[in-house]
Amino acid sequence: MNIEARKIEFIQEFLKLQSEEAISKLEKMLKKEKDTSDERLFKPMTIDELNKRIDKSESDFKNNRFKTSSELLAKYE
Repeated sequence: MNIEARKIEFIQEFLKLQSEEAISKLEKMLKKEKDTSDERLFKPMTIDELNKRIDKSESDFKNNRFKTSSELLAKYE
């Protein structure tokens, strides 16, 4: 059985569930799996990359190239 057929079979069985507790358990398991797969996609930056980002941020601040939090909030209100 291929993955598409397995997904369809799983969904059909899921739709038959009447137990709130079983649905909650499956939701938690799905969320945990999604969070785990997202972590695998995350690539931490190297110390060199971090230091370059810090240097650029400090330079931007010294040269007045930044926005205050109130300016950012006003943009999205």
